[in-house]
Amino acid sequence: MTATATPAPPGSKTTAPTTTTPPTDDGPGALRSLARHRGRLIGVCAVLALVAGWVLLGAGNWPAPLSVDLSGPLERTSDWIIDNRDGHPLFLYFFGHVSNIVVLSVRAVYLVLLALGWAGVTAAAALLAWRAAGVRLALTSLAAFSVCGLLGMWVPAMQTLALMVVAVAASVLLGGLLGLAAGLSDRMHRILRPVLDTMQVLPAFAYLLPVVLVFGIGVPAAVLATVVYAAPPMARLTALGLRDADAGVVEAATSLGATGRQLLLTARLPLARKELLLGVNQSIMMALGMAVIASVIGAGGLGDRVYQALASVDVGAALAAGVPIVLLAITLDRVTAAAGERIGEAPADRSGLRWALAALVTAAVAVGARLLDLLSWPDAWTVDIAGPVNGTVDWMTAHLYSGVPLVGGTADWAGHFTTWVLGPLRDGLQWLPWWTVLLTVGVLALLIGTWRTAATAVLAMAAIGVLGVWDPALDTLSQVLAAVTVTLLTGFALGVAAARSTRLGRALRPVLDVFQTMPQFVYLIPVVALFGVGRAPAAAAAVVYALPAVVRITAQGVRAVDPAALESARSMGATGWQQLLQVQLPLARPALLLAVNQGVVLVLAVVVIGGLVGGGALGYDAVFGLAQGDLATGLVAGAAIVCLGLMLDRVTQPTGRRDPTGKGA
Repeated sequence: MTATATPAPPGSKTTAPTTTTPPTDDGPGALRSLARHRGRLIGVCAVLALVAGWVLLGAGNWPAPLSVDLSGPLERTSDWIIDNRDGHPLFLYFFGHVSNIVVLSVRAVYLVLLALGWAGVTAAAALLAWRAAGVRLALTSLAAFSVCGLLGMWVPAMQTLALMVVAVAASVLLGGLLGLAAGLSDRMHRILRPVLDTMQVLPAFAYLLPVVLVFGIGVPAAVLATVVYAAPPMARLTALGLRDADAGVVEAATSLGATGRQLLLTARLPLARKELLLGVNQSIMMALGMAVIASVIGAGGLGDRVYQALASVDVGAALAAGVPIVLLAITLDRVTAAAGERIGEAPADRSGLRWALAALVTAAVAVGARLLDLLSWPDAWTVDIAGPVNGTVDWMTAHLYSGVPLVGGTADWAGHFTTWVLGPLRDGLQWLPWWTVLLTVGVLALLIGTWRTAATAVLAMAAIGVLGVWDPALDTLSQVLAAVTVTLLTGFALGVAAARSTRLGRALRPVLDVFQTMPQFVYLIPVVALFGVGRAPAAAAAVVYALPAVVRITAQGVRAVDPAALESARSMGATGWQQLLQVQLPLARPALLLAVNQGVVLVLAVVVIGGLVGGGALGYDAVFGLAQGDLATGLVAGAAIVCLGLMLDRVTQPTGRRDPTGKGA
């Protein structure tokens, strides 16, 4: 189209001719239009791919020619490791030394705890909590260690504590060094970030199998799996603290001529103290959770008592070991968190004298206990709760499992959930052609992520088929989807209610605090007591475990909505429901997506452990492989669990995209 000149009217002042230029389809405008219609474009492509798939590939399960049987190579590898563990230089001069160091370290800490005796350990824990966090937490610590003895779990508790001390020290050291490298080097940060992201979404069970392959069943494998599992939070928080250090302080230190080492020691690390202690707190909590799960590979301690009790469906014995685990978790979490909050406060007068007094009191109590021959917790001071708990469970089995008027019973609920939800969902997923599953995964990942995350998700799901465990993986996926649905419906409702009601928020806070500090293993105990064994109890445990994180993230996101937006909606006459549906929830979308991601990851972690209580699928294969020494089955199931976790994380994790105009995110 040509530009036309508009002539000036007669008698008017002569002006430059005005031209009318048609709009041009410039590059940024086209990109913006493409970004706006991205979802529609993906949908059209997905429909075309679906039609092409039906025509070219048809229906059917994962094709056998595309699977690789790894049982033979894995069995040969396992046999080679077993045959060469005592003679090959790699084991003699590296893995053997690592194993010996771990064993000696755990044994040394355990002997120190035994030498202090129950009185010395309890006094030391209470005094340490007093100096770090105050009188209230000192009393909490005293009560927690006393309950360990009262329930007859003093020796297993000390075994778990010894393993944890070594594992936490190693994970804090390893994570601190990695975080230091990532915090001071942009290149290391770019390299480590995807690795740490992936490690933090993997279920705990996935860490057990590789170390068992190298170190066998026993304490070294348990400690090293715990170290690898607990190091990422320390690394991430260390890097965060160093990279977010106050730029003004760092610049001032640099202008004064500080060297790189002086800058690190006098500016960056002191400014990152809170993040460092938060990293220690997170490493401790994750190490405790893993130390309990690692009982499957010979860690011993409280976790082994729970594992043996669950294997024989002895709920009373499982609860007797589970209560000390919960109390230790709460105590360790509260003490380290309170110590972190106190960082930066002015030191009290005679602080060093108080620490010396605490150490002196601990030594005096330990010596007194030794002189009075009270190193071991007296048997007369123990309380047996296994009998009454099992009696309660028997009563529940007889009266609450089924036949309750109007509501049925807990076993009926579990049966209905399995029959009406888990069974049809599993059958539906396994009925779908394999390529439609991959297509669905790719579309979902692409809608909220990028091409890279979509490719990662599809490749992870395809790897499951290549490993030959397509059907068990879909069984596990069906349990995850069912549990996630219940978790999100309940969590969103509670989170929104807590955000809109201050009273409810205050009431839920201590409950959520306790639930978030409990290790995964412990959640299996009450669900077995209520529902028996099977896939439904595993899903129920997963719901309870993931619910606190979803509630807290949802509540925080809704509370963080801009008050000006709410005020504007109220001024236009919006009702409470309209404000929620049209203002708060849309503006809280990033937090809600994060809650979905965390809910999926946490649910998968417990669904996998649910193999111990009849959950079946990949969790059962992993447990069976570990328990029977069938490393081929266990390692294949573990690799499939890793791929499933990676896929679910990528499908539910929003990724920031660049603005097509190039002006910013």
